[in-house]
Order: sequence, then C-alpha cells, then structure tokens
Amino acid sequence: MKNTGYDARRRTTLLALIGSGCSLSILLRNALAQNPAGTQGLQRIGGEVRINGNVAGIGAAIRGGDSVATGPGGFAVLVVGQDAFLLRDNTHVEFAGSERLLDALRLITGKLLGVFATGGDRRLQTPTANIGIRGTGAYMEAEPERTYFCLCYGSADVAAANSTERDSYTTTHHESPRYIYGDGRANSIVPASVSNHTDAELIMLEALVGRSPPSGFMVAPNRY
Repeated sequence: MKNTGYDARRRTTLLALIGSGCSLSILLRNALAQNPAGTQGLQRIGGEVRINGNVAGIGAAIRGGDSVATGPGGFAVLVVGQDAFLLRDNTHVEFAGSERLLDALRLITGKLLGVFATGGDRRLQTPTANIGIRGTGAYMEAEPERTYFCLCYGSADVAAANSTERDSYTTTHHESPRYIYGDGRANSIVPASVSNHTDAELIMLEALVGRSPPSGFMVAPNRY
C-alpha cells in the first residue's frame, strides 16, 4: 500500500526546493504537482509526440519495445516502470525490455534526461556510444558524429563505437561529462562541460517514481 501522506510531503518539499532557487518550467512543475508517484506513461507533453509513429496524448502507455519521438519545439515527460525520462525537442528513442521493466534504450537522435532504478544494469546506446549504467541519473545528446553524456550520479561503463577506448567511473554531481566520438579517432572519449540539463529536472523525474536523488547529489555545493 502506498504511503500517500509521505508522497504528499515529499512532493511539497521538492516543490518548495524547486521554487526557492531552481529553474523549472510551469509544465514540468505541474508534472510533479499533479501526478502521484508511480503513475505510468506520458505525464506531460509539448508539441507533437508520437509513440510507434502514432500521435499520442497524456496517459498513453509506453512499454519495452516502443519508440517515442518528439517534434520541433516539443518535449515529453514519461514514466516506464521505475524509470522516468524527459525528452527534449526533435528526439527519437527506442526502449527495450519487458512491459514495465526496461533493460536498454537506444537514443537515435536528440536529447534525453533519465533516472533509473537500482537493482540491475541498463544499456544506453547512441550512434557513437555504448554505455552501461547502474542506479543512475544521466543526460545524453545524440548526434551523427558524437554523443554528449553526463553521468549526473551513479556508475557507468562508457565505450566509443569503432574504437577500443573505454572508460569506467562513478560520479555524485555531474563531475565528469564526456563527448564520445564514433569516427575511430585516437582520443574518442574526451571531457566536456555540464550543459542543457538541471538539478531541478532530475529532482522532478525522481519524484515521479517516488524517489529523491542520492544524498550526495542533494547536498552538493554547486547547483545546476
């Protein structure tokens, strides 16, 4: 049985945190305020969103094996099992796994922020990168020639396509963003800076599945 009192208190606390100093759009703020933790499917959309090529609306279910795409100027906030995602505009992603238990996703193009439940490895793929994660919050941007990957918190094993280069590391608060190139260059995984995603968005996504980011993330001195 859900502890609705606890959920309500957590949402109130997180809303206060976001409102006090973090930037978050009204639509994303509403996704946190109006949807009980654990609600599945599309939570909020902007512009045109398609599931398996068909135009979709709020509440549409998403399962392993489905693809989701956003159009120009659009976005989608969605929950699949215990994982939650924010897709920005012009994004196309394919999910793999059982009905409500994802084990992989393929970001074909665009920008995706995701929070993932602990308890199993997940695989993230782009045209230039193969990434294994564990209990992670992560942001990705997929381009034809490179991937931007920020391990916001958690652990990851990163491999560049067409290269033997690998990197394994753990972060607490966006410490080690990477560009990952797939053209076979000698240095295929190189440092990058934090861009285009916020702590408030991660807090919001975790709240949609009844969680908060790890304590080390929440007490980090520098906020994004």
